[in-house]
Amino acid sequence: MTNLSLVPFREFERLKDLDITPETHTELFATYCRINTLYMIKQAGSGHIGSSFSSLDIVCWLFLNELRVRKTNSNQPRDIYFSSKGHDVPGLYSVLIGHGLLEFERIHSLRRLDGLPGHPDISIPFLETNTGSLGMGVSKAKGMILANRLMGREGNVYLLTGDGELQEGQFWESLQPAANLGLHEMTVIVDHNKIQSDTWVSQVSDLGDLERKFAAYGWYVDRCDGNNVKALGNAIAKLKAVTKGPKILIADTIKGKGISFMEHTAIKPEDNPEDNLYRFHSGAPDHEAYTKGVAELIAAANTQLEQIGASPLAVDMLSYAKPAVVDGAQRLVSAYSKALVAQAERNQDLVVLDADLMLDCGLIPFKDKFPKRFFECGIAEQDMVSQAGGMALKGLLPIVHSFACFLSTRPNEQIYNNATERTKIIYVGSLAGLLPGGPGHSHQSVRDISALGAIPNMVMIEPANEAEVSLALDYCLHRTISSCYIRLVSIPCQIPYQLPEDYQLELGQGIALTEGQDAILFGYGPVLLPQAYQAAQLLAQNHGITLKVVNLPWLNFVDLDWLEQILQGYSWVFTLDNHYVIGGQGDRIVSGLAELGLSGQIQVRQFGVFDIPKCGQNQEVLRAHGLDAESLAFDINKTMM
Repeated sequence: MTNLSLVPFREFERLKDLDITPETHTELFATYCRINTLYMIKQAGSGHIGSSFSSLDIVCWLFLNELRVRKTNSNQPRDIYFSSKGHDVPGLYSVLIGHGLLEFERIHSLRRLDGLPGHPDISIPFLETNTGSLGMGVSKAKGMILANRLMGREGNVYLLTGDGELQEGQFWESLQPAANLGLHEMTVIVDHNKIQSDTWVSQVSDLGDLERKFAAYGWYVDRCDGNNVKALGNAIAKLKAVTKGPKILIADTIKGKGISFMEHTAIKPEDNPEDNLYRFHSGAPDHEAYTKGVAELIAAANTQLEQIGASPLAVDMLSYAKPAVVDGAQRLVSAYSKALVAQAERNQDLVVLDADLMLDCGLIPFKDKFPKRFFECGIAEQDMVSQAGGMALKGLLPIVHSFACFLSTRPNEQIYNNATERTKIIYVGSLAGLLPGGPGHSHQSVRDISALGAIPNMVMIEPANEAEVSLALDYCLHRTISSCYIRLVSIPCQIPYQLPEDYQLELGQGIALTEGQDAILFGYGPVLLPQAYQAAQLLAQNHGITLKVVNLPWLNFVDLDWLEQILQGYSWVFTLDNHYVIGGQGDRIVSGLAELGLSGQIQVRQFGVFDIPKCGQNQEVLRAHGLDAESLAFDINKTMM
């Protein structure tokens, strides 16, 4: 059992009564928020510490000293703040809670069902827009300002971007029109902490002279130390005096600011060659890091309080039970990592491209072994996919990686363009499907099958366990001339079934995981097939219904001869999609039934996602969408009654 420290609301209220300067108030408030942000991420089991901490001084200064946030009457000016990068939302929540703008009890609900989402969502008060793929912020702010002008409302818009985010093309597309329109109400603050998800911004795509670049677009530019509240306040005041056009503040910050061992001060990789990855970009700290980090923050707060003659900080201690470790879980990304290296050893033309997610996509072993064949493209999916297209035209075999939610949608037009050239490219989308549920709907990839399903000659496959990962990659490399999409689940999964030792992939065909005569269910992947497998057991035990569960790894193609054969004797068919029902595998099966003339003979029900995905812990998200074993068994039994 670990105790977690929390700054209670009464301590934030006590700050208001102290006779201190706005700068001192903000510094203390930010330290308190860092303690609570660390609590929220540790308690939730995931989150983004580095980005939250680098930007907290900025967010605290704005809410305590700049923003007119409570004046919601349409006749009164109201300022808006939002973060375009989104990763820093735990820090924003802590500010809103400490400022009394959100109920304090919400501090315990980060990444929980009906709680505080893992990325910004407008369901939470004072969160002005949802985040998604990076680079949308300036465009959203332009729309807000133009709407305010049209409707006769006053108010400034402050938005925060990350420096890695500046690699996205939409950011640069949005700058010139804002200057042309003279949007003086807009102030963009760049959280320039020098590090993106994987590594240094300078190593991926050096930003160069940002002041001159922004000025060339017609923006008013200033620069300051973003973790020095006095310098920050002076810079914002200077830009507020500008009334002719949009403003941008480059705030030089430190990722992980506030905890010494989380701070990353090296600007370039050569400044710190023994540490190529920043450890605290995402995820919860372990017990040792949490205990050491929170002690450092509390000590810093008490030093600040002592300097102004105030009594020490009184934190609340809350018990925390370490999540149980489930033995035997399979990790498909790790299996893919091994299979990729093995294939690369046999094929010198195989190259790997990555969009700033080499750790999450399992690419570090490949990069270490084949550095000349690894290409880090940064947060620029369209550029990455078109680079792969050029490589394929010149005889290489590119394998392109990102999260499925970004890879299938941001560069969709570029993927289609590559397909029209009839070259071969393999796309690998990790973090696929409904889970993990903690990051929220911006990262829950439940429309990638539909987004890519109509790409000509694209073979789409989702492996159901570690063994099928290796088979899938081998199939894509050696058994088809077509481009392929491999859909990978990133969370560890308990797999209750095994595939036969002699199992081989045959296009459009699947294999039964259970035997049953009353109904048949088609599904795929390591998240929902185990739920279907367990549902089959519950149906047999509780209702006497035997359900055949079939693993059909092909997402956009069904072999009609095989389908007709396996359906013989069944009058009930169920499909199960880790995806929106519309455009998922189930639609392909229903279409196949129609082509076979079986629609009038077989009754069908499709399971999957019908609404925007819920944010929360994995099991509670499955249950909320009716996709856990108990819900599936209940609904199948009810349907067949």
